[in-house]
Amino acid sequence: MTSLKETAQNYESQHILNIADLEVVDVVADIKEETNCEFPYKFIEVDGKQYRVPASVLINLKAILEDNPDMKKFRVKKTGEGMNTSYTVIPLI
Repeated sequence: MTSLKETAQNYESQHILNIADLEVVDVVADIKEETNCEFPYKFIEVDGKQYRVPASVLINLKAILEDNPDMKKFRVKKTGEGMNTSYTVIPLI
């Protein structure tokens, strides 16, 4: 058993990355959902790291795929912070 002090000294905050941190995203990437937390979220896993996928990215991607169902890759541009964050899905050729 470890003490509270040891646990606190060894604690590393869990920080989830964002899909906008990736240079390229494949449209067939498997999406998962984390539900064992206060705020459930969807994410993809790349090289063993989790990247959160905001709902607005899924909405934008759906609209793009309706017009371009053969699109294979895209990237996401993030602007703003906090409640003023917006995401733009950019199709890649």
